[in-house]
Amino acid sequence: MTLLFNNISKHQIPKHINFSLRLNHNLSSYLATNHSQKHANNHFTTQDWAKTISTHITNCRNIHQLNQIYAHVIRTHMLHFHSDPFYWNTIIRAYTSFCFPSKALYVTIAMSRAGIYPDTYTLPVVLKAVSQKTDISMVKQLHTLAIKHGLETNLFCESGFISLYAKVGEFNDAGKVFDESPERNLGSWNAVIGGLSRGGRGREAVDMFLEMKRSGLEPDDVTMVSVTSACGSLGDLGLAFQLHKCVFQAKSIGKSDVLMSNSLVDMYGKCGRMDLAYMVFSRMCERNVSSWTSLIVGYATHGHVSDALECFRGMREAHVTPNGVTFVGVLSACVHGGLVQEGRHYFNMMKNEYKIEPWLQHYGCMVDLLGRCGLLEEAREMVKEMPMKANVVIWGSLMGACEKYGNVKMGEWVAKHLQQLEPWNDGVYVVMSNIYASNGLWEDVGRMRMIMKGRKVEKIPGYSVGETVEI
Repeated sequence: MTLLFNNISKHQIPKHINFSLRLNHNLSSYLATNHSQKHANNHFTTQDWAKTISTHITNCRNIHQLNQIYAHVIRTHMLHFHSDPFYWNTIIRAYTSFCFPSKALYVTIAMSRAGIYPDTYTLPVVLKAVSQKTDISMVKQLHTLAIKHGLETNLFCESGFISLYAKVGEFNDAGKVFDESPERNLGSWNAVIGGLSRGGRGREAVDMFLEMKRSGLEPDDVTMVSVTSACGSLGDLGLAFQLHKCVFQAKSIGKSDVLMSNSLVDMYGKCGRMDLAYMVFSRMCERNVSSWTSLIVGYATHGHVSDALECFRGMREAHVTPNGVTFVGVLSACVHGGLVQEGRHYFNMMKNEYKIEPWLQHYGCMVDLLGRCGLLEEAREMVKEMPMKANVVIWGSLMGACEKYGNVKMGEWVAKHLQQLEPWNDGVYVVMSNIYASNGLWEDVGRMRMIMKGRKVEKIPGYSVGETVEI
């Protein structure tokens, strides 16, 4: 745990937990009064007091309340008198639920320093906290701790380590934990399939799913969501039909209908069959934000502009609140349709009506939309005003617009930024050569060609591969 503490310190977190906050006087008074009254009535024990504090921690509505109560815990030395892991776990779980992994880890360190060993409930919660930081060194240290206390084969710890290793891209380590499992349960299979699917290794995820089926285990809703997502990334329609049958089987044994139906909408959308995606959507008894968003994104991806915007209108009429992903789909539809006014309208709606701070993807859509429609100066201003740095995708879309409209000056400006981000990428020379040629600047074209020749730049032809998988 000392190593874990040192590792956290590198992330510029204070060396000691500083909970010298302005304690809420009313809260403290309430707890103290409650304590005194129960004691006076002889119905109070220190164990009851500890359980009362734990209940308040569990019922916290925000991080401010949690900090106040934890400060009270420290001040009253409750954890010194009640050292059961249950109380430590409650605090760790609370900080994790509010997405404060650093504080959750500090409580874990304090627990270790107090000589309290983690139990089967501690590590799964700590692993969830670490998953919010995705730090491989922390994962390895916690794995060592689990082995030391004989918890590495615990049902939830094992699946937690598989998921974490996959999340940080350590698929070999994830596979090793899975392979060394003495008894592979559905949670472990789901962890490895989900990890491979989220990590962009769709074919491996499908292969693992087939292996799980051969082992005699039946998939649940979690399995099917992961494997249908993997199928969508592969664009394999034949496989999609077979997986749809598996979803029906999982539904027949009482698994979540909404979750799996959403995954089918997403899968068919990624495979280009929006008719089937809509068929699944139309038959859903319950639709949530993910249901509508999957359909909107599917329509937008395949250029069905009016369908995407009509679907968004239906979503608003159904009083379903859109999220950031929804607006990525809506703005993408505007890009495909060249709808500048509509794009501006939805971008402002997202910020002003739904109070969603634009992501890099939202800015990317707007820059692409403005660039495609020839509004290069407006696109440039949007890039300059973004609260985050533009990535290669945004610069690339703006570069494409410069090529389309033959804008030499802006093309050179964009090319400079692209070269700073990816100095090894030679594609920028090809595009600049085309821009110079469209303006008859043959000396500059010759200069670009000399650079390309010196760097041995070649255009690599594309190809596609088709596969069929039998389930």
